[in-house]
Amino acid sequence: MHDFRALRSDPVAFDNDLARRGLSAVSQTLLSYDEERRSYLNELHQKQADRNNISKQIGQLKRNKENSSVLEAQAIRLRQEIDSLQTHADKLDQQIFEVLASLPNRLAVEVPTGKDETENVVVHYWGKIREFGFTPLQHFELGEKSGLMDFNAATKLAGARFSILRGALARLDRALGQFMLDFHTTEHDYEEYVVPLLVNEQTMFNTDKLPKFGDQSFCTKDDRWLIPTAEVPLTGIQAGEIINYDQLPVRRTALTACFRSEAGAAGRDTRGLIRQHQFYKVEMVSVTAPEESEKEHERMTRCAEMVLEKLELPYRRVLLCSGDTGFGAAKTWDLEVWLPGQQAWREISSCSNTRDFQARRMNARYRPQPEEGRKTTPVFLHTLNGSGVAVGRALVAVMENYQNEDGSISIPEVLRSYMGGIEKIG
Repeated sequence: MHDFRALRSDPVAFDNDLARRGLSAVSQTLLSYDEERRSYLNELHQKQADRNNISKQIGQLKRNKENSSVLEAQAIRLRQEIDSLQTHADKLDQQIFEVLASLPNRLAVEVPTGKDETENVVVHYWGKIREFGFTPLQHFELGEKSGLMDFNAATKLAGARFSILRGALARLDRALGQFMLDFHTTEHDYEEYVVPLLVNEQTMFNTDKLPKFGDQSFCTKDDRWLIPTAEVPLTGIQAGEIINYDQLPVRRTALTACFRSEAGAAGRDTRGLIRQHQFYKVEMVSVTAPEESEKEHERMTRCAEMVLEKLELPYRRVLLCSGDTGFGAAKTWDLEVWLPGQQAWREISSCSNTRDFQARRMNARYRPQPEEGRKTTPVFLHTLNGSGVAVGRALVAVMENYQNEDGSISIPEVLRSYMGGIEKIG
């Protein structure tokens, strides 16, 4: 999860990074565990050498048909001592692992220090906010008014925070997902994937969703996990692999259902599609060399922005502060779309550079270009992920921004071919 050599060389910087996230210092605890573990291992290696030497002596005595019982007793004691030392070293190794697994990624230097979302930094705005000649409705009011959105039936089937779309609204939802996939694969060089919606525990850990977010995900009775985002399988493909430099960057995309048990702040977004247990999202994942990841991060964010620009939806780009940056991210750009029904900016895409944080968890490496014909040592990749974008929230944004006074919804021009030429629904 973390470069332990970097921690040893500058523990103060490591603790300062944690402090920016509001966390307590841990470097001295980790270094004390590590020092004790290494002392056990040094003693263990010495006793292994002693035991090997005694074993040779015992062999020589037996070949000479001499009594080796004293040395054999010493060898047994050494074996017991070696086992005890190994147990102590393994216990400390597990303690180090558990502490590291609970720690978030180190933040990029340019991430502003702040306690929460109120201290995020707006970088730029795009698009013109529409002026309505009437009071705009929220999306769920539009959906229920047209009879194309049914929350009561969904609650009967599955409980709260589920929805049913039907007819033209269901088709609009599908059109958004297909448009995004087509756009990213034909214009942005992402390769489309169909991936499992259920993954094992190791894959969830590899992509930093466990142990931190176990209580926010759904687990089946046979210990598989419903994916909270397609980032998990799309990035997890790289686990244990070593690829060549000339294969980079790798860019993957998928449209999947996503599942999250976490429902956000109590009493917030209890109606509508903003925060659901099941939702659809087009995910983008990139795998790059370290020196290319910052440029790839900007590229990925622009890919998401261009989706919103094609849909002609007003948005703003936000740099998340230290207190709002996700567990696995070193740096995150959020895109927030304007919702006239709510009179608020709401997140519709989040694009993060995790640097080598996930790659270390899953041992994903690449082999740099050879230097003067010499074989190079594999190094950890950088992984990035971003929403390209959340389909449900895009549907919300289209409904609210393209609504008419009679409750109908105009279809964005870029989606009309996906809607069979229909220009208005509801």
